[in-house]
Amino acid sequence: MLTLYIANKNYSSWSLRPWILMTQLGLTFDEKLVPFGGRENTSRFSSFSPTAKVPCLQDGEILVWDSLAIIEYLAEQVPEIWPADRVARAWARCAAAEMHSGFGAIRNGCTMNCGLRVRLHQWPDSLKAEWHRIDSLWQQGLTRFGGPFLAGEHFSAVDAFFAPLAFRAQSYAPPLSASAQAYVQHLLALPGMQAWYEAALAEPWRDEEHETEAREAGVWLEDLRKN
Repeated sequence: MLTLYIANKNYSSWSLRPWILMTQLGLTFDEKLVPFGGRENTSRFSSFSPTAKVPCLQDGEILVWDSLAIIEYLAEQVPEIWPADRVARAWARCAAAEMHSGFGAIRNGCTMNCGLRVRLHQWPDSLKAEWHRIDSLWQQGLTRFGGPFLAGEHFSAVDAFFAPLAFRAQSYAPPLSASAQAYVQHLLALPGMQAWYEAALAEPWRDEEHETEAREAGVWLEDLRKN
């Protein structure tokens, strides 16, 4: 049995990536959710993760950390994780790697908080530029490979890497083209994304570091969390 360690669904964009991929592809795994907890994070998370971060995948005696490493590990056993077509697969890996290593302005300025709807205090040029790049990247994939997913007909790892941006787009309403916005709505409607979202809204925990990031970002128009 695979065991996937994650943190709060309301906040943890990195946890969402392998979780949504495994869920959408029907892989069986045991979910272990360890909430964020300020200074206690390191001691809690270091009990299962060598970096004291999530996500972390355990497969028997094998431990795999980092979302990209987890997805590549799973792809050795499940070829459907990446597109079958060589050209689409190369593009998907490039796009996923770009998301994995970049877009710091979005990460910092539009922190993931699934339950909130926020009007940002400001849209600095760096933030606008990164959302523009996201929009262009999505349009490129959808046009080149025919959609409705980024690398073609089927949900794959590249969609999992951009899944947290669908929740961010829902929370912060960045300017997106019609095709990019349609892709966001397509992701949000997936059964796995719906299950993650409902669980996020029902979580009883609040982590002050993440809450502060969201308060500093802008005006809260709605807080849809149930607890």
